[in-house]
Amino acid sequence: MDRMGRASWRDRFGAWLIDVLIVGIGWMGVANAWDIDFFRPVGLTIFQILLFVYWTLLEGYRGQSLGKMVLNIAIVGADGETIGFKDAAIESFGKAFLLPVDCIMGLAVYRGQGQRAFNMLSRTIVVSASDTAWCT
Repeated sequence: MDRMGRASWRDRFGAWLIDVLIVGIGWMGVANAWDIDFFRPVGLTIFQILLFVYWTLLEGYRGQSLGKMVLNIAIVGADGETIGFKDAAIESFGKAFLLPVDCIMGLAVYRGQGQRAFNMLSRTIVVSASDTAWCT
């Protein structure tokens, strides 16, 4: 896939933020109802697990989370093909549990690629959805 079709870091961050807010607001409501402190280790760990499942399911099924849909970006395989749940799980693990490390490793190890390390490990890239025929 041509590098020019890759989504910007700004769009990727925006999609991530939308997703974190959607899942976070939902989890805070449930956590409050169950009397779980959202900001304690147990609450934060459950939140990370929810994000991982959310991204794996939506991106494995459609190639887009709700945040990606809003910003018109999608995740595809290295050759522009649709990805499955395995690839979605690998790339989602990095952003759900290890995002700072994932980004720093991507910048350090894969210089000039503009990718997170777990995108490289899963052989996925984030592109403008208008560049993919299946995301309409």
